[in-house]
Amino acid sequence: MFHIVLIEPEIPHNAGAAGRLALATGSTLHLVEPLGFSLEDKYVRRTGLDYWQDVKLQVWKSFDELQKTASPEAGFWYLSTKATCSPWQVKFRPGDYLVFGRETRGLPEPMIAAAGEQALRIPMQPGSTRSLNLSTAVAIVLYEAVRQQDPAW
Repeated sequence: MFHIVLIEPEIPHNAGAAGRLALATGSTLHLVEPLGFSLEDKYVRRTGLDYWQDVKLQVWKSFDELQKTASPEAGFWYLSTKATCSPWQVKFRPGDYLVFGRETRGLPEPMIAAAGEQALRIPMQPGSTRSLNLSTAVAIVLYEAVRQQDPAW
């Protein structure tokens, strides 16, 4: 249904949780190297539970490599605390890519600037926290995208 992209993820628990979300929604998980862990890491498998082998997973050497294989109709949405547009303000389409950055740094600022209106920020209470956990952010945006498709699950 959708594509979850984690660029240079550092924490295996987040990749495992994103894998479970991908499986639960019929989405594909894309991991862009370098990874801060091994996919053989027990924490990835533990968080993914016994579902990890069923996750549609693709690992890429670069984000450019991933983009070259995407359908021309696919939209790319870049999540950042520095963006101004909310996921509730856009229309997601099946096949879109939801792109998330590293846990400690997020996406590079030039990438966010180039994304324009396709850069999204999850609304948070002002002054409450700097950011959300990566896998929590993935869940929020992914399920908004799924909700817009009105699945009859």
